[in-house]
Amino acid sequence: MGELVDTVELGRALRALRRRADLSQRELAQRSGVPQATLARIESGRARDPRFRTVERLVRAAGGDLAIGVRAGEKPGASGAAPGVAAPAEVLPVSAVPHDELRDEAGRRYPAHLDVWEVREPRDWPGAWWADWYKLPPERYPLPLPPATYERNRRYRDNRRRRETVRRTVRIRRVTGADVPPTGWRFVAELPDGELAGELRAHERNPHLMYGHGRESEREMVLDGILVAFSYRRLGIGRRLVEALVGGMRDQGIVTAHAVADGPGIDLLLACGFRLEASRPAALRFNRA
Repeated sequence: MGELVDTVELGRALRALRRRADLSQRELAQRSGVPQATLARIESGRARDPRFRTVERLVRAAGGDLAIGVRAGEKPGASGAAPGVAAPAEVLPVSAVPHDELRDEAGRRYPAHLDVWEVREPRDWPGAWWADWYKLPPERYPLPLPPATYERNRRYRDNRRRRETVRRTVRIRRVTGADVPPTGWRFVAELPDGELAGELRAHERNPHLMYGHGRESEREMVLDGILVAFSYRRLGIGRRLVEALVGGMRDQGIVTAHAVADGPGIDLLLACGFRLEASRPAALRFNRA
């Protein structure tokens, strides 16, 4: 056990397992039957020689497993092991806690099973109720900003982790085929399971036909619309769709693109390189009685 503790940082491993299982120290202690005080000492490194049975109960209660074997490449029997013993199954490492190095004002670690982020400005802290209404200098903040913060609401936490997974795994591709007209462009943002997270549609037009000047072979792009699933907005998906369109325009030698937008769509297109040509696009609606 001494060699195991030297090789593997037991406290770090337990915190990583708790995060993966979304368990607090109290919840893991209840599941394993190990006192919370003992678990806290092990995770903080203050338990110099924890019993193997205690560690096993904690690891199994957190959804992990223990494996005892030999180092890769070591000959059977070299360290006293009996020849012919089956090799242990491969053990996959658990992702480390991303905020494990952060400390609160008292120097303590934050709960491993929660999502913790640094507070650089009031908007980063849910407790800064004034952030969206008042532009105050730091010396006039009603409350001092903590070094980091977290959200204890499990539904919010699960949604946040789901959004981060979507951000990492979403893929952009252009759709071609009989369903798309020759002058139509369609890009979709898809998740690995096929779920549609966003879509962009555009079409080509000839400025010679529109304005009566320019070459007959000249083309320009008109952006018809960008849609991103409500729960996946503000993840950069819309921007990636526009970047895919711009990349396709570059490949086809198309220089100009036009768009009509309102509200947040204006900010998105400005961030992607579009420029305002008119301050008041008209939004028209017709309802048939």
